[in-house]
Amino acid sequence: MSVPTTEPGLRERKKAATRQALHEAALRLALEHGPDRITVEAIADEAGVSRRTFSNYFANKEEALFHGHLVRTRLLLDKVRARPAEEPAWAALSAAAEEFYGELGDLDAEWAAQSRLVRRHPSLAAAQAQTFAAMERELAAEVAVRVGRADPLGVRTQLIAAVFLSTLRVALNVWLEHHTETTYRDLVRDALAEAGRGFS
Repeated sequence: MSVPTTEPGLRERKKAATRQALHEAALRLALEHGPDRITVEAIADEAGVSRRTFSNYFANKEEALFHGHLVRTRLLLDKVRARPAEEPAWAALSAAAEEFYGELGDLDAEWAAQSRLVRRHPSLAAAQAQTFAAMERELAAEVAVRVGRADPLGVRTQLIAAVFLSTLRVALNVWLEHHTETTYRDLVRDALAEAGRGFS
């Protein structure tokens, strides 16, 4: 008799659902009470799980809050990795961002709410910085594959990764502040084109 192969997939889906439920509970409570006034216990209760279950998924409440952002950055990195190997680094990043934001559409309510939450509560800035630092390292590794021996010290590689992520942050801040008729996708496209002139 063959061993069913669907169980691992189901297990992973359940884990993903629990992780997402904890993230949504953390965001809900943070928006309602402020991130400084919520606890891990409160998040676990809100999600209907134990404190121990929370600890199986996140080290602290900040990780739970930023989980949605981490998921999106992983998806963006996947888009970068899928670009043709011969494509120049900045062109690959820009094309990946265009595809990613095209599929995502404009900022969803959760993303916008989380971004505004960080802007209102500087205490979250350190956790956000850690998330961006981790992504920057992964992104730099992908850029390094494309730049290769032309950048033996990695200066250009790290600049490209840092400027790319900074451009996304600037576009997000502008969009949140002004929220004009320009879509976030178009704003990102224009900002990347402007920032990338030196890498073309």
